[in-house]
Amino acid sequence: MSASDAAVTGIGMVTPAGLGREATWDGLCEGVGFGARDPWLAGLPVDFSCGVHDFDGGALLGKRITWRNDRFIHLAMVAAREAVADAALDTDTWDAPRVAVVLGCASNGGDRWAAEYRNLAEGRVESISPTALLRSLPNMVAGEVSTDLQALGPCLTTSTACAAGTTAIGTARDLLRTGACDIAIAGGTDCARVPMGSAAFYRMRALSENRQDPAGASRPFDADRDGFVLSEAAAVLVLERPEYARARGAHIRGYVSGYGASSDGFHPTRPDPEGAGARRAVLAALADARADVSEVHHVNAHGTSTPLNDRVEASMLSKVFRTPPPVTSVKGAIGHSLGAAGAIDAACTVMSLERQLVLPTANLDRLDDGMDLDVVTKQPRRHRMEAAISDSFGFGGQNAVLFFRAA
Repeated sequence: MSASDAAVTGIGMVTPAGLGREATWDGLCEGVGFGARDPWLAGLPVDFSCGVHDFDGGALLGKRITWRNDRFIHLAMVAAREAVADAALDTDTWDAPRVAVVLGCASNGGDRWAAEYRNLAEGRVESISPTALLRSLPNMVAGEVSTDLQALGPCLTTSTACAAGTTAIGTARDLLRTGACDIAIAGGTDCARVPMGSAAFYRMRALSENRQDPAGASRPFDADRDGFVLSEAAAVLVLERPEYARARGAHIRGYVSGYGASSDGFHPTRPDPEGAGARRAVLAALADARADVSEVHHVNAHGTSTPLNDRVEASMLSKVFRTPPPVTSVKGAIGHSLGAAGAIDAACTVMSLERQLVLPTANLDRLDDGMDLDVVTKQPRRHRMEAAISDSFGFGGQNAVLFFRAA
């Protein structure tokens, strides 16, 4: 651990695997998929998703908050509250101007925009909600969390597509490093399982069309994968300057020791087939942590279940590590939550280091030919780990990687 590390003192998650950090971990340990038919998507060519079906924002946050915000904000607020409670922080007494909020978001949600557009198209302007704009702006997730927790330091939203949650955590670590804050509430959220999202990704041929087996449709690195499954989720980490965390006697779960980012500069949606940009991001994270590839004992992979992305990622990991350490992708279980995905991967990586367990990749029955990876499947694997990485790659060729050390 060095002075430039960020201590992870709290974790909160809301995912299709469970409502809360421990419920999510337990669900992921089962090694099964959570995809199911989605009434919200009824009638569409892809009518299934991974949803958080037991989530009641009104009961958890109150009707006023849920009325004025879209679901992606509800998810983030609940995850942030859990993370702060886990860190044993008191929002009434903390030094609020020294607490930052940095949250990633790729698409926000747009779950209510369809109704508002109908009002506009039919000339019913007076029927458009006065909250229509505010509740859907991506920056409002950081604003609402900041207000809810009274965290009055820097307040940012990162938008790097499916790397947004990872970018947010890396940015928060950098804020701590510069001394701009003592505490940072960092993570990501998205509600991707909306009709327009499903229709648009379907037209891009990015989604799995396995309607016969929604639970088994997300198949990272599997020879029979045919696309990803839309999801919704949020994950939030509490990061602190190590000396600040130690001074208040906080329980430190792990450390963010390195962060690397890069751009492919290749194509709007397809990754560089050589994986050069992704490789640069991994190496940048290692350099930032002053670590060697031999120190990485686990990789929480992006692993989306799309034919091209998984192949490029697998090839890149093999080139970087020669013999890659145990790999997992939680998207086999909970699908792809876009801007939340990297934050979920980060939270799971910290918990894996804590518990010395690598989570299984759901629905992986036969590793695709040519992938020289040790992918954990079926059940968690006990594995000695001192450090691990999680990587995220998004549209626009945006890559982000985090390096974690065990506490």
